[in-house]
Amino acid sequence: MSLSSRLVDCALLEQLIPINSLSAANLADLASKMSIEYVPAGGTLFSVGDRDNRSVYLIAGEVELRKEREQPQRLRAGSREARHPVVPLQPRSCSAVAVGDVEVMRVDNRLLDMMLTWDQSAGYVVTELSAGEDSCDPSDWMSRMLQSSIFFQVPPANIQELFKRMESISFAAGGSVIRQGEPGDYYYVLSRGKALVTRTSPSGSEIRLAELSPGDSFGEEALISDEPRNASVSMVSDGSLMRLSKQDFDELLKGPVLCEVSLDEGRAMAADGAVWLDVRLESEHANAALPDSLNVPLCLLRLRARELDPERTYIAYCDSGQRSAAAAYLLSEAGLDVCVLAGGYREVAQ
Repeated sequence: MSLSSRLVDCALLEQLIPINSLSAANLADLASKMSIEYVPAGGTLFSVGDRDNRSVYLIAGEVELRKEREQPQRLRAGSREARHPVVPLQPRSCSAVAVGDVEVMRVDNRLLDMMLTWDQSAGYVVTELSAGEDSCDPSDWMSRMLQSSIFFQVPPANIQELFKRMESISFAAGGSVIRQGEPGDYYYVLSRGKALVTRTSPSGSEIRLAELSPGDSFGEEALISDEPRNASVSMVSDGSLMRLSKQDFDELLKGPVLCEVSLDEGRAMAADGAVWLDVRLESEHANAALPDSLNVPLCLLRLRARELDPERTYIAYCDSGQRSAAAAYLLSEAGLDVCVLAGGYREVAQ
């Protein structure tokens, strides 16, 4: 068990494989997310059969790799072998026990794979866009955009194709990008400048919801639910955006991310600890709903997403499946595990 930890610097990461192949920007970003753990003598780094989807690097000290009916092997920090993750394949084929006091670093494989994908598959886009962007580094907004949990679920080839199909558009300060009530046609990522998200209330007053910076995305809810835009976005300063058509969004992002389950599959998941998530209005939920379901209306989901347990799986549903699809996408962006009830509650009730 780890008793204490300390921060990581880029010089250390540059010694580790394949981390050392990351760009300077992503190396610094990864360093800011990592810490070195202290494990006392006799402590276990991992055990046979463990699946945690993390790579463990030995930073200091020595560990013993133990496998049943085989002679233990030792691995010392600083050796050529220790530049690689300790027993990288999972489930773990052996246990790793600290011979003396050791220091280790654990890296989320999804995060590392995403960063490697960015550098190796989509990095060429930076060079192409730099010719048309003279006031900012395209890698800044791209890197921030790809840190969203949603991209952990998107195949590398889709990420590469996404950047190919995006088109750049510019707006002056005060310019309107999307308007509340209009149909959804594009998915947007702000690449330069600042933008403001507002919503007009039934009384006619304007409510400020959020300010957007480079790398922030918007517009996906209307594309997924096929409902009108539920908010407006306008530029606070001169700036530019990258946009992706609805057809390309459905193919490259929506398709790989959304997971549908049948009613029987959902019930089996619920019996195993999953939570039914009703994203209809409170009045709809009160009238008729699945037993023991949690009601969080889609319009409130961004505000209440933090109330949901990241350790649980959620099965989102609405009447038709459109609002629940939008909910699943938004919650996946927040790093939650979410499925959608195929066909919606309307079919269940029939």
